[in-house]
Amino acid sequence: MPLIDELRPRAMVADRAWRALGPGLEPLSGPGGAPLTRTVKLIVLPLVIRPSLRPELAGELLDAQQAAQFEKLLADAGPTLEATAQWFTVLKKTRRALGIVGGNPQDLYFQLCFELATEHGNPPSDPSEIAKTALQDVADASGGRTVDALKDYVLDPARHSRLEAELGAAWANRGLGTGDEDTATALAAEVLDGTGSFTAMVYHAYGSVVGRALWTRTESLWGSEELPVHLGLTRHDKPDRPEVGRGASTATLPAPLDRTLFERIFVELQTSAARREELPPVPELAGREVGRSCAPFGLYDESLRVAMVLGGQLAAGLDPLGGGAATAQTSAHRAVNRRWQREASALRARRMTTSPDPGGGALATLAGELRTPWAAYMRRLWVRLHGRDVRAASLGDLESAWEVLDGVVRSVMMDHRTKVRSALRALSESV
Repeated sequence: MPLIDELRPRAMVADRAWRALGPGLEPLSGPGGAPLTRTVKLIVLPLVIRPSLRPELAGELLDAQQAAQFEKLLADAGPTLEATAQWFTVLKKTRRALGIVGGNPQDLYFQLCFELATEHGNPPSDPSEIAKTALQDVADASGGRTVDALKDYVLDPARHSRLEAELGAAWANRGLGTGDEDTATALAAEVLDGTGSFTAMVYHAYGSVVGRALWTRTESLWGSEELPVHLGLTRHDKPDRPEVGRGASTATLPAPLDRTLFERIFVELQTSAARREELPPVPELAGREVGRSCAPFGLYDESLRVAMVLGGQLAAGLDPLGGGAATAQTSAHRAVNRRWQREASALRARRMTTSPDPGGGALATLAGELRTPWAAYMRRLWVRLHGRDVRAASLGDLESAWEVLDGVVRSVMMDHRTKVRSALRALSESV
């Protein structure tokens, strides 16, 4: 067994190996030259490294031998990856010429471009016919599950009016709290401490209890009056009735419980082509989302609602700066906070709290985000659980629920780490 100091993060190995490939990969890379997150997720890991066939490369940490194997696989795929980048440029240009606007091009075409590169190599002098055929195949595979189909459906005046009426009726009949929400959150703390039962929370519908309380309650549920009852799920004291909406943008999405019907469905249609095939057609999606948007936590499945309660209890005690969490610490809190407080980005942010940037720069802003970590956590948790709800993927036990809860912590942590590195890089380049 190699020593921990001899191991290196797989992400770091991928970054180094990618940069060693040289120029020609710009369409698949970020501004600093590193591979895009989607490049790693959709191309490098599943199509080049293929951990399912090479389980020794599936872990997040690699020893020296595994790192060398990873780097060789990526180097050998260099010409195909360069052709993939060229095909992606061709498909984006053809997509614009055809007036296609729905979906994220990276999600839709990255894997397709790798297939084209494998089959054809670099694009020919006139790749238009191949590109048009490939784009049509993607459109046909979507089965109408596109943003364009959503616009056509929702913006029809008659349908828009009908959906507004259905939302009004669902909101009026949604039911209110029972007064048992404090019991529910207390049990959630016990579950996170290893002494309570996830199954019991689902059986007693405690997720629904807390979800309904958010419609009426203004005082905190989470052990501290400093914490808002909604933990960032809405910008209002109480969430308003959802509207149908007429458009959406990933850059301006509001808090989860403030999103329109259009925005909720829009996010699901932005997923990868493989996941989108699991969705029902747009009319059925819209019909289901009417009821879901007026349900507790904006979710149908009770196990997912309970996961939101557990997530709220966990989020309320997140303490990346080590200044003392707002709620009583459970074993889950201690494990998560120890991990986060060892992060170099958290250590840098902690220093910023005692020696703040006098100019109010990016690092000071990032330090501020760690003072309210529950906001980013709850927003990301809701998005993940909403995606599961749309696909009817419930959580069967505490182990599967914890995988989601802890996975979101890791995701928020990694995102903050990336932001800090980018800010430091920008500062070094400006000197």
